[in-house]
Amino acid sequence: MLTYDVQIWGIRKRPNRVAAYQLRWRVGPRPFSKSYKIRAQADGRRSELLAALRSREQFDTETGLPASEVQALNSTTWYAHTRAYAEMKWPGASAEHRASIADTLATITPKLAKDNRGAPAPKVLRIALYSWAYRFVLSDDGTLKPRIDVEEPPADVVAALDALTLKQDGTAAAENTVNRKRTVFSNRLRYAAERELLATLPLDKVDWAPPESDDEIDFRFVPGPKPAKALIDAVGEQGARGRHLMAFFGCLYYAANRPGEAANLREEDFTLPEEGWGEVLLSTSTPRVGSGWTDTGESFDTRGLKKRARKATRPVSVPPVLVRLVR
Repeated sequence: MLTYDVQIWGIRKRPNRVAAYQLRWRVGPRPFSKSYKIRAQADGRRSELLAALRSREQFDTETGLPASEVQALNSTTWYAHTRAYAEMKWPGASAEHRASIADTLATITPKLAKDNRGAPAPKVLRIALYSWAYRFVLSDDGTLKPRIDVEEPPADVVAALDALTLKQDGTAAAENTVNRKRTVFSNRLRYAAERELLATLPLDKVDWAPPESDDEIDFRFVPGPKPAKALIDAVGEQGARGRHLMAFFGCLYYAANRPGEAANLREEDFTLPEEGWGEVLLSTSTPRVGSGWTDTGESFDTRGLKKRARKATRPVSVPPVLVRLVR
């Protein structure tokens, strides 16, 4: 219970004691005391309690502490909260989104540390957070747990986690990278507000804008029809695997498919007339993200089309050149 009924007494010296200087105070009917070896320490603590009292701060009758100190003791750490957030998001997130969450939290967490004295090397800390703290696996009993709690990590990873924007090479991140990480960061803060760990959303109060981007395409780096055909034909000359990839890259160039969309196409997805334009019906995407982020242990994750309902489809017109290539 919190109360304003507080009385703080002077420092009492007790001879023949290691901690000879005793600070005493009363909160409600209950007395409290704390002993110190040095008089200055006792005086400093007394000043802190008096400052809280002068600020009209209530004290807790159970601990004898100002309300702000009680709140600090009961609050979770950023690291513990971000692990809870990552675990909450994991079951319903795609493998790509899981990796994105871990990437964002591994980038932000070191930046929010008040003191970096004794901190591990940035690359080691990055691996520890991204690959161990924010990545989850199924334990022997079938429950979802952080990888660090299930598998035996390297010694440097253990040390990094115990010690507990820019790209890893120190250069500026691209706009889409900044926006992706800001979205995850903002979502994590909203999760904290929902759990009543934050009273407000502080990110909304920050005067910040993402880096300006230029949507104009630089055609010096976009192959025209002739160079693109030469590149695709060259791929097709690399044996049976090359012929398979020839159709894959053809779908990327001529039908503007995402790599994950093209990788999952089957013959029945195409309408291929003998002449003229055809059509391909996109229904799934299979992006490669790494086996550590999928439920199946495969390096790819089969999902619905990006930013669409899981069973939604998208028809795409196929120009004659791609119709002939796929046929």
